[in-house]
Amino acid sequence: MQASENSHDDFLFIDDSDEDEILASDGNETWQVLIVDDDPEIHSVTQLALSDLVVLGRRLEYLHAYSGKDACQLIKEHSDIVLVLLDVVMETDDAGLNVVKYIREELQRKDIRIVLRTGQPGYAPEESVIKEYDINDYKTKTELTRRKLVTTVFAAIRSFQQIATVNENRQGLEKIVSGSTELSSQHSLSTFSQGVLSQLQTLISDDISAVFCARGQGIIDNIDDLSFYVLAQTGYDDNLINQKLDKLQSEVVSKQVKACFLQQKHHYQEDSLNLYVAKGDHRAVIHVSLSTPMTETQTQLLNVFLTGVAVGYENVHLFQKLTNAAYKDWLTNLPNRLEFVRLLDDFAQNTATNNVAALIDINHFSDINDALGQDIGNKLLTAVGQRLQSINRDCQFSRVGADVFGIIGSAEHVTPENLMAIFHQPFIAGEQHLPINACFGLCTKEHAQSSGVQVLNQINIALNIAKKNRLEHFAYYHSDIEDQMQWRLNMISQLRNDFSNDCLELWYQPQLSLATGKVIGAEALLRWRTADGQFVSPAVFIPLAEYSGLIIEIGDWVIKQACLQLQSLEKSYADISISVNVSIPQFRQDNFVENIINTITEHRINPSKLELEITENILMDEPQIIIDALTRLKSQGISIALDDFGTGFSSLSYLQKLPLDRLKVDRAFVTDIEKEGQSVIAETIISLGKKMQLKVIAEGIEELGQQERLIELGCDEVQGFYYAKPMPAEDFIEFLQQQS
Repeated sequence: MQASENSHDDFLFIDDSDEDEILASDGNETWQVLIVDDDPEIHSVTQLALSDLVVLGRRLEYLHAYSGKDACQLIKEHSDIVLVLLDVVMETDDAGLNVVKYIREELQRKDIRIVLRTGQPGYAPEESVIKEYDINDYKTKTELTRRKLVTTVFAAIRSFQQIATVNENRQGLEKIVSGSTELSSQHSLSTFSQGVLSQLQTLISDDISAVFCARGQGIIDNIDDLSFYVLAQTGYDDNLINQKLDKLQSEVVSKQVKACFLQQKHHYQEDSLNLYVAKGDHRAVIHVSLSTPMTETQTQLLNVFLTGVAVGYENVHLFQKLTNAAYKDWLTNLPNRLEFVRLLDDFAQNTATNNVAALIDINHFSDINDALGQDIGNKLLTAVGQRLQSINRDCQFSRVGADVFGIIGSAEHVTPENLMAIFHQPFIAGEQHLPINACFGLCTKEHAQSSGVQVLNQINIALNIAKKNRLEHFAYYHSDIEDQMQWRLNMISQLRNDFSNDCLELWYQPQLSLATGKVIGAEALLRWRTADGQFVSPAVFIPLAEYSGLIIEIGDWVIKQACLQLQSLEKSYADISISVNVSIPQFRQDNFVENIINTITEHRINPSKLELEITENILMDEPQIIIDALTRLKSQGISIALDDFGTGFSSLSYLQKLPLDRLKVDRAFVTDIEKEGQSVIAETIISLGKKMQLKVIAEGIEELGQQERLIELGCDEVQGFYYAKPMPAEDFIEFLQQQS
């Protein structure tokens, strides 16, 4: 088919097709092309696009199949089919691949060219399938413009014709097939290029010297010029690899390579070959120095081989791009999380014992992003990545998360001091000079587990510990950390199960009036009795409940149980109140106040008989939320007590704002209260309570002397082992009966 000078670009042939290769039709001979697709429109469009195409002196004759089953039957009946344009997904997801299997395995047709087409890229065949069944090309239908379709068909038919021409030389053909198969398994430019030269030795002679050359820009790391670089060599020096072709110090070779590249065609000479490899935007030149001229058969074999080399060269570039997309961070060009895990695999399995893996987490990065914008945030991350690489070129770096970087290197270089030093100077991000700091989690080879995923988990654990450490912003992983975490997870799981199975109990410690000696109330205390009858200390399980969020459900349950207890006391002990401890996670619930009011209403409890105890330390978190919630509860008649007063660090200004009824003196100020000079704080708290018109209760009374001193100081109420230990609900009722 001839193309006029004014024709659209899509009607052009591939750049390296010689005009005399596309001949006018000189007879009735045709190339039989089978179009296989379940969409009739694809058949029409394909045939229309190729209607006037003449390849190597023959027009195209079309056969049509609309399913994989019909395609197999047609191929079996027509031995002259040279090319199959095959849809992947038809009556089944793998119908097209089954046709390929039928052609190659059942019919043993190695010569038919197969071009896979699909409108559903997600059903792309595995690389192993393309490799095993010698698929000529694979394209999505959206890729196949008329020009690309013509190019693909021409290349496939020419490939068929060349295979047919050299079919008598079966040994040479087998070398090509095995060589192409081997090359298709190569995923890097270096191994692919070297593989091509090895195959050339098989096809031509072992006694050749050759270099595989391409422009350096975009191909060799950190190279940004258009000079020719050596990607692979045979018969020369290995030091040539990734070096400029000029280093070969052969003006003749340099001139021949450049001429071949500029003229975009092969140059055959008796003592040398310059082979032009081009597919898409990817071009290269192979220079071969011959000891003897090539035969005609070798030339034919070489032409066939080079067709596959061109496709393979494009594919290896595509694979490299896909690899970069999968394993490189788009912003910093550092390895990403997936690649870091692979690097950690090497770290874990390497015999070197002096290496360290670490994670670096930029503090408050989200604040920078929010305040200055994502563009500045991205520039900051890029600047951090660049400075990280200045530590030592032997270290490996990655961007593992949004603001988290990874590093692997020797213990000499990867130290907390060296990592912190990176952040001593501000980073330049656009016009901003940003002083930032970071936290560091580290793991030595000694403590590293056997896989990259496990090591990443280890250094992440260390990083989380470092972020919680207010003094040192780094932490090394050690096995005890994971043991503690496993213990905590097991305890939380057991607590959750036991809570669901009603294994938690509410015990009560009586509170007495110092003036009358009578019981005026009780503090409700949570107890956890495990299945084996053992008790777990509240000091252990309450923090676990808060950490896991289970404290909210448990807190609601405690309020309900306290109300049920007040309900049972109402007939005989209506003047008894019950005090319940409340934690900050409960206050954060949007419906916390409503839940308490609803529970009191549901059980018809006098609100003044329920007292909520808060600790001074929870005011450090979100004081206004606490104050607002307590004010609403106070307005409903519920009593409010401040527990552990004097042990925290809250401002006295907040104390004035709290709607309190009672102050509680911590046991720490009661233990030695009867000793000389040891009652100052207790006296101050009691005096403060009096001036604020609050009741004051002291806890932890264990001796008569403590009680007598509290009476002298004017304390109102007490609780402690001197009067009674915490007890189950039934024992508490019995205690009240004995007291009355």
